[in-house]
Amino acid sequence: MWKEFKAFIMKGNVLELAVAVIIAGAFGAVVASFTNDVIMPPIGLALGGVDFSDLAITLAGAEMNDAGEVVKEAVQIRYGAFIQKVIDFLIIAFVIFMIVRTYNKVQAMKKKEEEAAAPAPPPGPTAEELLAEIRDLLKKQ
Repeated sequence: MWKEFKAFIMKGNVLELAVAVIIAGAFGAVVASFTNDVIMPPIGLALGGVDFSDLAITLAGAEMNDAGEVVKEAVQIRYGAFIQKVIDFLIIAFVIFMIVRTYNKVQAMKKKEEEAAAPAPPPGPTAEELLAEIRDLLKKQ
């Protein structure tokens, strides 16, 4: 079983997938920082100083004890955080779209080059040659 597992792990596709997952995780962190630290502050400023991470609808307030400590957290619908995640998703989806689009264009160019470089098939007989061959066959009969 160990040998099978080792053979499976050492396959090229598994290693490529592992690298892709690690890079995607790092890319997701970069996009989240870009959204939270670069995109959302100017949007919040343009909307009158709104901090999107604080936007929420409180369904039930937090419960406090006599010492002022939170006993039960507030129940909230945090739609501001959701908006940030949607923007994260749109950025990642756009980048992936651009990568796939570029990859497809490169593949199409390679295919055209291969087709252009392929030798042309030998030309077939002309109509006159075919007619002459038919004539000669008819004469033999």
